[in-house]
Amino acid sequence: MALGKRKPAVQADLFISATELPSPAGHPFYSKVNQVLAKHGFDPFAEDICKEFYSADNKGRPSLPPGNYFRMMMIGFFEGIDSERGIAWRVEDSLSLRTFLGLSITDSTPDHSTMSKTRRLIPVETHSEVFSWVLQVLAKEKILVGKNIGVDSTNLEANAAMRNIVRKDTKEDYQEFLTRLAKESGIETPTKEDLIRLDRKRKKKTSNKDWQSPVDPDSRIARMKDGTTHLAHKVEHAVDMDSGAVVGLTVQPADKGDTSTIHDTVKEALFGLSDASGPDGDPSLRSSILRATIADKGYHSGAVLLDLTAFGIRTYISEPARGRRNWEDNPEEQLPTYENRRRIQGLHGKELMRHRGEVVERSFAHCYETGAMRRVYLRGQENIAKRLLAHIAGFNLSLVMRKLFGKGTPRGLGDLLLAIVSSIHFVVILILQEIWELSISGDRDGNGNIPEAPWITIP
Repeated sequence: MALGKRKPAVQADLFISATELPSPAGHPFYSKVNQVLAKHGFDPFAEDICKEFYSADNKGRPSLPPGNYFRMMMIGFFEGIDSERGIAWRVEDSLSLRTFLGLSITDSTPDHSTMSKTRRLIPVETHSEVFSWVLQVLAKEKILVGKNIGVDSTNLEANAAMRNIVRKDTKEDYQEFLTRLAKESGIETPTKEDLIRLDRKRKKKTSNKDWQSPVDPDSRIARMKDGTTHLAHKVEHAVDMDSGAVVGLTVQPADKGDTSTIHDTVKEALFGLSDASGPDGDPSLRSSILRATIADKGYHSGAVLLDLTAFGIRTYISEPARGRRNWEDNPEEQLPTYENRRRIQGLHGKELMRHRGEVVERSFAHCYETGAMRRVYLRGQENIAKRLLAHIAGFNLSLVMRKLFGKGTPRGLGDLLLAIVSSIHFVVILILQEIWELSISGDRDGNGNIPEAPWITIP
């Protein structure tokens, strides 16, 4: 075969026939996703709930259809893309994603500014409706159970830098604050070494009570999973223990304790499960939704146990070692605490606690590690909540794809095909080797060994 050479650039034709353009080849995974969305009427639903946010006359820039907007947000999960700009670039570059969005080769793809403007116009309540719609699909497909709910939280790094934080009272940055402290201590013209020495001697350097980010006031100074300190937001999941679906999520300040945020998350889970067990979902679930809540010891408090018990929810919350308690001030919390203690010490409670660590942590791994959302590129809790609701709706939709298609993401499908091809190749090699040995069983070398097959020998 002759050596191929790169052809020099030539002047392109001024006009080209539409029949000469390559037709976008749809990805089998995304084709199946579109079939599921069409089966349950996603596009008419999205257009109906978003029609008030679009202009009646055709003025202004071309709009992004609501169905395609939410599809692009889900692409962020399926492809593991963290930013809206990255999603826009990926869609522009991929023929299969163009087909997923219903765009031809000549259509222009939505840019990131169009996505951003559409997100700002559509409120977080509408994003919640889309999230609930996916839960209804899970219920119709007999995936969602909703009886036992596991709750846990994690911190997401904010789109803000610690070096830019300012004092809440004086609006000074950290350097100006240290300079003022140095001058108050008697150093008229402090050097950089003086500031470092002064900062080292201070006992408490930064706190959310005194400092904030000027660009993202909703972010908080927090410790991340890897032990580093960043400005962050706290996101909390309520996960169906049977299916692994996220049935409720909230975005909270990162400095709020788990005992103060679990109420909002359980409430969101109750709303989501109520929609999933309604007439548009599976009404047979209504009699068994949200019977028990499972959480780790960070959520244990008498007030939490009392509130959940009042709603008829059994609790399986690990109890930290606090020693003997005095119930004189809060006698109403004694019975829920003892009942919770009895349940978590039983075999069923221990099994639920082990299963919670697996199922809830898996949702975080899929959504924020492989889903590439460990750091957010939006600011403000409302904007982050919009992106997360659509992102995790894609995660829930992947559970439907896993049931119908065997894999929940296009990357998983590619790995499956590679494993199948490798297995077939291995079996074929074994069969050919056996045939080779049988065909030349009498033709051995001087040492009595059978020569290697020609398809195994590497030239």
